[in-house]
Amino acid sequence: MVSRPSPNTTARFKPLLRYGLWGALFLLALGLGFGIPVAVVLDREVRAEFEALTWQIPTRVFARPLALVEGEPMSVAALQQELEAAAFSEGDGRTPGTFSRDGGVFRIATRGFSDVDGAVDPARAEVRLANGRVAGLRRSDGGGPGFMLDPARIATLYGAKQEERELIRLDDAPPLLVAGLQAVEDRNFKHHIGIDPWGVLRAMFVNIKEGELEQGGSTLTQQLVRSLFLSNAKTATRKAKEAAYALIIEARFDKRRILETYLNQVYLGQQGGQSIHGVGAASRFWFGRDVADLKAQEIALLVAMVQGPSHHDPRRYPERAKARRDLVLGVFHDTGLLTEAQRDAARRQPLGVLARPGLARNRYPGFLDLVRRQLASDYDADALTGAGLTVHTTLAPSAQRDAEASVARSLGALDKADRPALQAALVLTDAQTGDVRAIVGDRNANQPAFNRALDARRPVGSLLKPMVYLLALAQPGRWSLASPIDDGPVSMRLPNGQEWAPKNSDGRSHGVLPLEDALIYSYNQATVRLGMDVGPERLVALLKALAEIDAEPNPSLILGSVDLSPYAMAQAYQFLASGGRIQPLRAVRGVLSPEGEPVARYDGRKDEAQDGDAVAARLVTLVLQDAARRGTARALASGETAGLAAAGKTGTSNDGRDSWFAGYTGSHLAVVWVGNDRNEATGLYGATGAMRVWQGLFSTLPSAPLQPGEQGIEWAYVAQGQFATTESECTGARRYPFVAGFLPAEHLSCVERGLLDFFGFGADGE
Repeated sequence: MVSRPSPNTTARFKPLLRYGLWGALFLLALGLGFGIPVAVVLDREVRAEFEALTWQIPTRVFARPLALVEGEPMSVAALQQELEAAAFSEGDGRTPGTFSRDGGVFRIATRGFSDVDGAVDPARAEVRLANGRVAGLRRSDGGGPGFMLDPARIATLYGAKQEERELIRLDDAPPLLVAGLQAVEDRNFKHHIGIDPWGVLRAMFVNIKEGELEQGGSTLTQQLVRSLFLSNAKTATRKAKEAAYALIIEARFDKRRILETYLNQVYLGQQGGQSIHGVGAASRFWFGRDVADLKAQEIALLVAMVQGPSHHDPRRYPERAKARRDLVLGVFHDTGLLTEAQRDAARRQPLGVLARPGLARNRYPGFLDLVRRQLASDYDADALTGAGLTVHTTLAPSAQRDAEASVARSLGALDKADRPALQAALVLTDAQTGDVRAIVGDRNANQPAFNRALDARRPVGSLLKPMVYLLALAQPGRWSLASPIDDGPVSMRLPNGQEWAPKNSDGRSHGVLPLEDALIYSYNQATVRLGMDVGPERLVALLKALAEIDAEPNPSLILGSVDLSPYAMAQAYQFLASGGRIQPLRAVRGVLSPEGEPVARYDGRKDEAQDGDAVAARLVTLVLQDAARRGTARALASGETAGLAAAGKTGTSNDGRDSWFAGYTGSHLAVVWVGNDRNEATGLYGATGAMRVWQGLFSTLPSAPLQPGEQGIEWAYVAQGQFATTESECTGARRYPFVAGFLPAEHLSCVERGLLDFFGFGADGE
């Protein structure tokens, strides 16, 4: 048996070893005819390339941690998606990072993590789902009423780029992986100088003895050199360069850095034209989990594939891969890394690789685009490179997947051969906090070259009308939902001198009607009259206050003649969904240092709504709920969205080029746009295009019904055709909500109302 120098001996002679390395390098270069100048050039090249490829720690981006609370909406499908996104594996539900499921009952064991609000300890809980809600939750530690899942890792940022390398620190790698890799590939790694003649001889002996290629002869340093600098050509010149590079690396860098670089560079698979480098990315690609969560048999498979990822591809050649894995497990046992029982148990396990690759390209690119923009206010691209930061975002992975699926499914059903291909954009937020839960910027959500959710500015049409009514209802002494308004023909001269005479979409006028009906049925003529009374300049000021929207105070603005993005409209509607609070939308919750300490927080605004704003927003919401029951969005009152009591408004631009819908429940707000990039007619209205996408999303999204509340509101029955209160039993009486204290001054009894009808007084009082 060949004796090895002890670590103490190596440390004692380390200075001499360094000189010896440089001497060996010089002699090798001289022997090859290089001389000192070439050796210097090689040294410079190695330092430059190696420094660039011993990557700094990247910025990691996480979704929001899912908080499970008894009574809150949650479906089995959504919880399953959240667990998969956070790389939980199905198991006993007791080992951290595992879950078990029996119907609607989940047993979950979390790993613990650092959050913007502090450290969250590992925990276990039993969660029971029923009727679309968390019906029961029992923590094993007897803790509080809630239970928080580890957040899903959604991206790795290197400045402005997103790459699929999932880099790891050496200290974060499983000890079995670090030790097992050396046991199989380079047992003398800690002691050699980059090349190991004794290792070559030992490998030859073992391979002959076993009759199989069990061990490699090249050192890990030499393998790293081939990956970074050289081709696989088996020539004497290449081998000499390999040795020279290896000697330089060993002279310049310590063993830990070399090993860490190897772990992040080693080639372990292929996804189309994309190479899978590093054990972090390979763990995600083959098993869908973080490398820290790998089991012994999975670690052995990764080590086995080092010798030839294509030859031992477990998806294409499972028998070949298992044979090699089991051989590696044997080496782990022979070197004392596993007991006999552990080896045998691991060999009995299947390969356990995902049927489809777990490494997605450009995962959630639309949402990450927003994250980068919000981070840009505090960090430039260079500050995010190698900073080792942890960014906690507001993304809900299950909601994002539901949104993407609804867009793809709905547009596929709406596509027609005789018109340009449809495109879509969607923004989903938490109705109460303004946290952005999902972004879809392209019907192909994985590759939005152009993020339409943020950057596409299209005419919003009737989607702006609720803001006009909001301004009117904020003047309760002048306007109420029962106030009569004329929907007769209207015309006026615009600032450019043109005559403007907008028509209703049905081509008819509807006479005098209640303000509420004008919004429910989205009548243009009545809305223009109301908007001119309110004043276009006040509408401009409102849009600026709600969403930083700049617009011109033209009369046409009243009917949505302004180009806005779905994100801007979501910001404006957030005021209504949150009950009258101005809430800047946010995609970033906070940033942590590499040590887990808070660097920056992005807390949502928590100011309470002003009383007048809250009541006006509540009144508009009540009308939009009616619009979803009997108006332009009445399709929401049937099917799987019927129980949500949603509030919604459709929007359609001229000639049907743009289809819009904004709708919200008690939990979520979503704004959807459907159109095409050629700005041609789609043949779609708001209800037939964008609203279908909204319905598809909310048919699967766990969301609470909308309950606007009664604060500041007083209900009363109003006599038909009259702005006067009456009794509920009167013929034609209709119940309206009013700002408390602003009921109509006049009261008509049923008898008085009957006399008016008898003598032929009409709705206009004549």
